[in-house]
Amino acid sequence: MTIEWIDFEKVDIRIGTIISASDLPNARKPAYVLQIDFGDEIGIKKSSSQITFHYQKQQLINRQVMAVMNFSPRQIGSMISEVLTLGFADENGNIILAIPDKSLANGAKLF
Repeated sequence: MTIEWIDFEKVDIRIGTIISASDLPNARKPAYVLQIDFGDEIGIKKSSSQITFHYQKQQLINRQVMAVMNFSPRQIGSMISEVLTLGFADENGNIILAIPDKSLANGAKLF
């Protein structure tokens, strides 16, 4: 499927820093609740992430990640996920985070 540039421009992808990670109880698949700091303008948002195979909770703290900011919030198990943390599936379907290769200001936008 081909999309137009104007469609891509509608997706608001930002950088944030994970400030906490905890288990998501009652999830169908193992997942973490991430609290991600997107800077003063946006603030801290929650995200459900099925990244338990490749990452331990303590490894995630202070790691920068990319997230889609403008999807509607979704009920995931017992929480509301406010942003979609981006990642890629490995050959077994386990998610590897999409991360910047250099540190950026929280809230920086993908252009």
